[in-house]
Amino acid sequence: MVYFQKRLRLPAVRRGFHLVTDLLVAELPELEQIRIGTAHFFIQHTSASLSVNENADPTVRMDFESYFNQAVPENAPYFRHTLEGPDDMPAHLKAAMLGHAVSLPISNGELALGTWQGIYLGEHRNQGGRRWVMATLMGTQ
Repeated sequence: MVYFQKRLRLPAVRRGFHLVTDLLVAELPELEQIRIGTAHFFIQHTSASLSVNENADPTVRMDFESYFNQAVPENAPYFRHTLEGPDDMPAHLKAAMLGHAVSLPISNGELALGTWQGIYLGEHRNQGGRRWVMATLMGTQ
């Protein structure tokens, strides 16, 4: 069994949902050494999320953003955590709803995603900045 762990930096992106599969894989040449295993990605932030969903049609990511903005609106009168701006508490809630980690199978040196699947970065802040992701690969060579 082999293990690799690396902290990866994602570029700053605008608020919304962004495909980051290729960015993550490009930083993990060690992935090619694993025949059977698991890749675990954990975002080290409380106002951004990781998830897996449709990677072909960009309107899916637009619809995700529209849905979550309606489900968790800014300036809700019941929010108390407001010192960092009106997008902060909604960002925390969206991240909690979507999750901070994804685990994916590795098969023959590649992520074993489905045909239409990709890893999303959910950037839930207006000015989120660059994000850190901890990647852990484990498996057999």
